[in-house]
Amino acid sequence: MFEGVAYHEVMEETVTAEHAPPPAPGAERYPSLALANSTIALPGGHCIDQLGTPASANHWLTERGLAPADAGLREMCAAQLRSLREQIRALFASRVEGLPALPAALTAVNDAMTRVPTAPLLCWDDKDGPYRATPHPTTQIVDHALAALAADAADLLTSPDAERLTACGSAPCTRYLLRHGRRHWCSTRCGDRARAARAYARRAGRT
Repeated sequence: MFEGVAYHEVMEETVTAEHAPPPAPGAERYPSLALANSTIALPGGHCIDQLGTPASANHWLTERGLAPADAGLREMCAAQLRSLREQIRALFASRVEGLPALPAALTAVNDAMTRVPTAPLLCWDDKDGPYRATPHPTTQIVDHALAALAADAADLLTSPDAERLTACGSAPCTRYLLRHGRRHWCSTRCGDRARAARAYARRAGRT
């Protein structure tokens, strides 16, 4: 049974890597933007969830230096990450559309940021005396990752870059990006699809 589960997870990661578009503009700078885009809508009603299993969620965090490769995330941890993703997406949508933020989304992000110490705590060693240290036991790996991602989202939303935050303009894509110039597409693939759709609409209109 273990081998079957492992094979399924490996296959899922292979499909994800093969079909997923490149990171959207800004996602390499802001991990929270990458988190918001970690669910990818594809043509034909298909969807890729880069956090869909504990193994893929662990891999996603490891790629961004937020967890060791052998962290051994459980489903509960992956579910917490997916939940934060939805709350951050809600805040990004509010910012892009100029709407008030959902209170539940604000609460979730603030709770994640305050879940772990923001400063090194005072500790005391019987031999060497007082020292400062930030606790980071294995059981708090996910809490620290969630706090880092929530803080990054808060930084993005309150920075000048928030003016460039926009949603990809090519259906069915649901990713967010930081706009450069007039570009409203998260990837060349989406841009080509949008142009093709416009060309088809023009031809259909003439006929």
